[in-house]
Amino acid sequence: MSDFFQNGEIATFHKLKHRDLIVLERELEEASKHRPISLVLPYIPLELQGSGLPRIARELREVNYLKNVIVTVGRADSEDYKEARRFFSGLPQQPKLIWCTGPRMQAIYDRLKQEGIDVGEDGKGRSAWLAYGYILALENSHVIALHDCDIVTYDRELLARLCYPVAHPNIGFEFCKGYYSRVTDQLHGRVTRLFVSPLLRSLKATLGPNPFLDYLDSFRYILAGEFSMDIELARRLRIPGDWGIEVGVLAEVHRNCVLSRVCQVDLSDSYEHKHQPLTLEDPEKGLLKMGTDIAKCIFRNLASRGYILTHEFFISLKSCYLRIAQDFIARYEHDSVINGLKYDRHREVSQSEAFLRCIESASQQYLQTPLEVPYIANWNRVASAVPAIFRMLLEAVEADSRM
Repeated sequence: MSDFFQNGEIATFHKLKHRDLIVLERELEEASKHRPISLVLPYIPLELQGSGLPRIARELREVNYLKNVIVTVGRADSEDYKEARRFFSGLPQQPKLIWCTGPRMQAIYDRLKQEGIDVGEDGKGRSAWLAYGYILALENSHVIALHDCDIVTYDRELLARLCYPVAHPNIGFEFCKGYYSRVTDQLHGRVTRLFVSPLLRSLKATLGPNPFLDYLDSFRYILAGEFSMDIELARRLRIPGDWGIEVGVLAEVHRNCVLSRVCQVDLSDSYEHKHQPLTLEDPEKGLLKMGTDIAKCIFRNLASRGYILTHEFFISLKSCYLRIAQDFIARYEHDSVINGLKYDRHREVSQSEAFLRCIESASQQYLQTPLEVPYIANWNRVASAVPAIFRMLLEAVEADSRM
């Protein structure tokens, strides 16, 4: 039976039946005449070694409705950048590459720093922020879609379903978040299942009724890296510069949009990507680092909405999290049993206990620097501080392309 249930604070678009992809793409081609679509691909050189990126490139060759493909090249030296340029040159959309760690972009970062605008460290957050600024500078798009470069099960339907709710004139949402099932012979999505979902329920239990937490809890896969948005929303959004980008973007959408213009869409029956390690020894690496940044993002957003978070509050929160995480683990075990999936309860409990360290670390960092702002300024503010910024971006990308 197809799932058509609508719950939570946002609209949910399900995959109720198989739809002819050719018809779906034809409708997007028509819609893109009036609302041109740009695709952002955050790329790092390591992804050339995987199977996901070549598959994505093969699928994109068949896509005809994209106005621009923007590739942000992070963690790259000049040889990495040239290698990326060679790889993406085979796409018919003639992608524009932004060398995020190149000297010309560094000069732009330095200029912004002179105006008191910190762009943070190299990472997906800064890459997305740069790409949005570059697309704004091009002035030829109305819709921006973004997805990762490590999706090993990628197909064109994922991109079409991601773009459709924002691009189609009869639907016209401002923001669309993707979701999908993370199941093979076992359950995946550890950070969402064992950390974020229990953390949100724990926060609701300790703080009481909370519209912001209800909103976050409405997303079926809150850490999905795929989303699309209207160009004017991209102009207004601040972007987190750390691992909290997925939750941070949702927090900014909540701040800048009415919820009737926010949706989520089922992208795929099967989704697999590169798995991050859960390093139990070092909370500053892998999934524990991700969990800490996510928790800090949520804590700071709650504080900005007037909630008082004290040392005593965090003691109660940790106790509540452990209890709720154990309840979730029992459900996951039973769900796995009825579906004939492998399930290691001991490992799941150990991982949830490891994620408790994320709450401890995030709460300590929050209490030490409660006013820290990990967001990169939105493009309205950047353009006000440096009026020539869009010209500078266009010139830097063009100059790098001639290397």
